[in-house]
Amino acid sequence: MDTKPKTKRKATLCEALIPIIFLIAVLAYSLVKLGADPHIPLILGAVVAAIIGITRLGFTWREMEEGVLDTIKMAMQAILILMIVGALIGTWILSGTVPAMIYWGLKILSPGIFLVATTLICAIVSLATGSSWTTAGTVGIALIGIGQGLGMPAPLVAGAIISGAYFGDKMSPLSDTTNLAPAMAGATLFEHIKHMIYTTGPALLIALVLYGVIGMKYAGKELDLTQIEVIRNALEGAFNTLSPILLIPPVIVILMVVFKMPAIPGLVIGTLLGGLFAAIFQGADLKSIINAAHYGFESTTGISEVDALLTRGGLDSMMWTVSLILCALTLGGILEKQEC
Repeated sequence: MDTKPKTKRKATLCEALIPIIFLIAVLAYSLVKLGADPHIPLILGAVVAAIIGITRLGFTWREMEEGVLDTIKMAMQAILILMIVGALIGTWILSGTVPAMIYWGLKILSPGIFLVATTLICAIVSLATGSSWTTAGTVGIALIGIGQGLGMPAPLVAGAIISGAYFGDKMSPLSDTTNLAPAMAGATLFEHIKHMIYTTGPALLIALVLYGVIGMKYAGKELDLTQIEVIRNALEGAFNTLSPILLIPPVIVILMVVFKMPAIPGLVIGTLLGGLFAAIFQGADLKSIINAAHYGFESTTGISEVDALLTRGGLDSMMWTVSLILCALTLGGILEKQEC
């Protein structure tokens, strides 16, 4: 029996394009037509790439499996960070840290600096929650109403909301997309955030200057804070205290980043601080803290804007993103091994 190993070769352009074209077609059909998630199309793309590798390029399954495992190993730090971030979000909301950031952020509204304040508020809320869409769909809607009361064009206020919300989401270590990008690129989370400052920082400063100049003509007008007060009152009623002392956990995490502590122990300490503050300031018991870390926080204020902002977090909330990363890395590992 001939046991001579097959001769391996690089894929031709046509062979290399087959799994890519197949993936694009299946993704487009699944996402647009079926409304499905991208996980299964990615796995199907990996199957097609593996079939080409075995039948056409001379690779064995064991070799491609090694490629998949090597690629996943490169992203394991980012995957662990994502899981810890989920737990951190849950404990920070339970402790009142995230609600306090939102509560005090809403305090800075003033007619003369309304557009600047709107941008900063949305940036703060998005940083605290890791979600630009939720920020725009909750606090953003309230700010649109206030802006219209001042006679400001709705598109102008919407621009300020989007500017802040996307800045916060882009720079937040709690954002799944901010975690996903370095995971795919092979960078660390805080290294990724640090380098984004060079582009997003100047963009935000330019936006703030422009909004400040434009907003000056609305100075002296009276603000209708009815919608904002509804949110602030709901936050006050849902937590024992929203004292500024609750901002200590994020400040400590930022300091640990500044002093170059590795991301994983820094975020674990932040999660533990969230649990400790939940017990001290909100009277949470150990079961509630563990549940918030595992399953996330569920807000039941009855105010839809507040509940949408605060019902999030938990280890489980990150499993969708983690599974997406693993599916993408499976495909990437097979293609990398074949040097397509």
